[in-house]
Amino acid sequence: MTNYAGIDYSLGQSNVDKANGIHYGVVSINSLNLDCVYDGSFDEDYGEATCRECGNKAIKSSDMPAEFEDADWNEGKDYACLECERTFWSDEAFSEEMLGMSYDKDGYKLESAFDNTELFITASPYYTFAQFCSPCAPGAGNIDNPCADGPKTYCLDHDWFEDSKAPYKVYRVADDTEVLPDSEDTASQA
Repeated sequence: MTNYAGIDYSLGQSNVDKANGIHYGVVSINSLNLDCVYDGSFDEDYGEATCRECGNKAIKSSDMPAEFEDADWNEGKDYACLECERTFWSDEAFSEEMLGMSYDKDGYKLESAFDNTELFITASPYYTFAQFCSPCAPGAGNIDNPCADGPKTYCLDHDWFEDSKAPYKVYRVADDTEVLPDSEDTASQA
C-alpha cells in the first residue's frame, strides 16, 4: 500500500458523490473473481437495434405501423426496417460485440469503462481509501491502488475477489465500521 494519494485533476468537481463526498471507484475487471462479473448478473449492452443494410434504427416487428402489417416484405421476424422494407431476426439487429455492461443491485451501481476492461463504481454500500485515478478518470479513486492517505472511495466488498478477500480494507458507508472477510471474521470469534 502506498501513501502517495496522487493528484485530483478534477479539483473535487467530478467523479465524486456530492451527497456524501465519497469518490467514485475504478477497478480492473481482471482484479476481480471473474465468476462474479460473468455470472449473468450484469446487464449487457449491445446497442440500439439497427438495420445492417442501411444503418437506420430498426423497430420491433410487433411495433410495426398498421400500414405496413400486410406488406409483402413483412415476414414476421423480430425486427423491421421501414426504410429498406425488410424484416430480420434479432441476431442481425444488434452489434455482435458487447458495447458495455452495468450492474444496479444490492446498493451497487457499476458500469464498464475503458473498452470493458474496468468497472466504474458510482455507488456502493462500501468504501476504502485509494490513490486518485487521475488523469484517466479525474477525481475517481483507483481501488487497485489502495492508499491510506487517499480519498474515501466507493469499492466492492470481499465477495467480489478471489478467496473472498479484497486487496484493501473495506468500510461500511452506513456506519464507517471495517468489514472483515468472512475467514477473518470467523477466526476473530474463535
